[in-house]
Amino acid sequence: MGRGKKFKQETLEKVPIGAMAVEGKCVARVDNRVVFVEGVAPGDVADLRITKKKKNFFEARAERIHEYSDRRTEPFCEHFDYCGGCKWQHITYETQLAYKHQQVIDSLERIAKVPLPEISPILPSAETRFYRNKLEFTFSDSRWLTREEIDSGAEISREALGFHVPARFDRVIDIRKCYLQPDPSNAVRQTIRAYALENDLTYYNLREHTGLLRNLIIRTANTGQTMVIVQFGERQEEAIGGVMAHLKEAFPDLTALMYIVNLKKNETFHDQEVITYAGRDYIEEEMEGLRFRVGPKSFYQTNSGQAYELYKVARDMAALTGSETVYDLYTGTGTIANFVARQAGHVVGVEYVPEAIEDAKVNSRENGIDNTRFFAGDMKDLLTEDFVNEQGRPDVVITDPPRAGMHADVIQTLLNVSPDRIVYVSCNPATQARDLALLGEQYEVTAVQPVDMFPHTHHVENVVRLDKIS
Repeated sequence: MGRGKKFKQETLEKVPIGAMAVEGKCVARVDNRVVFVEGVAPGDVADLRITKKKKNFFEARAERIHEYSDRRTEPFCEHFDYCGGCKWQHITYETQLAYKHQQVIDSLERIAKVPLPEISPILPSAETRFYRNKLEFTFSDSRWLTREEIDSGAEISREALGFHVPARFDRVIDIRKCYLQPDPSNAVRQTIRAYALENDLTYYNLREHTGLLRNLIIRTANTGQTMVIVQFGERQEEAIGGVMAHLKEAFPDLTALMYIVNLKKNETFHDQEVITYAGRDYIEEEMEGLRFRVGPKSFYQTNSGQAYELYKVARDMAALTGSETVYDLYTGTGTIANFVARQAGHVVGVEYVPEAIEDAKVNSRENGIDNTRFFAGDMKDLLTEDFVNEQGRPDVVITDPPRAGMHADVIQTLLNVSPDRIVYVSCNPATQARDLALLGEQYEVTAVQPVDMFPHTHHVENVVRLDKIS
């Protein structure tokens, strides 16, 4: 295959910027051509440099902004121009909510193409900073240098502990302060950085797969508990012991201090041993007096406060009376299953990750809940007719799949078992809309509630209630 043709980068002058579009970009129109632009706000007027040409659209970046939109606000993070974590910091929160609400409407109308009720106003997040309970930081010996750093000519350390540059797996931005996660997140990161510098510890090379320090995961819970997991790329026992001992001494109140020696070429660790160095092997989240155990491999909604609002919406839409059999698909650590169990007759939770299922069982036991059962396995393989016959036909199904949505086989099983209601919780309105179209032959959408889980990003959660057509 030959190389694609290179094109001369053009500059388009004083282009009015239109509405927000896909993946947080804005859309502009020049000579009847659609141009997707990053780093601008609706209502800006900017000079644009074309970076990519496709058959039906261009992509561009702003070179200069002549007029600033009244929908703008000052970004609060020094890393905003380079870090892809909070791309909408420069847009007022009210504007963010409006576009997320419209994103849900557009997805359901254009993709699902089923009759819709009036869509409820989006639920805003009470916290717009320090709202995440989990962050993953990457060590790299190939730090991303800003234009200012390059132009300065000063000698700069190439080690970084932070986030990947968007679209560059091998470049990491060195983060000084992150506004996404509460204390002690920043302090832990700065402490391990200082220790590594003092002891000449090597940072990971993402191309060569060499270096000791590889990844840092910090989980904070609404109970005040904290989990720290350090992932090492080499088996150097003495150096590893030094890092862990230093963290234990610096942060004696950590609930769980753990590490992983991962010699693979990727950072996923579901197949790796997680070693507890100090404390427990889990932390706990709390919701309505219930305690939820979260292990190092467990999924839990990353905005704890807003997760409570999300689950209340799901429970209300389920309209349980106390006698129903409920299936909770993609149950994770059984949070939704246990959250609705008091209002149900029997709850069946299904999840792919075995460790999460073990946490779900413990969560039921620790909370005195005895009407739940949990099963681990691939959803499309586990959720069979025999399984339904054994566990009982569900009256209500609550499903919270990953961004890819539900597998076609799972949807067909739902159509076959035909529950009275389905509550569909989604982190991707587009794949949710696709699945709603398939369910539309037997179900009607009777309620839609968008929920903002991730301020300053384009991501939005959406909860839909479907009732069986009589």
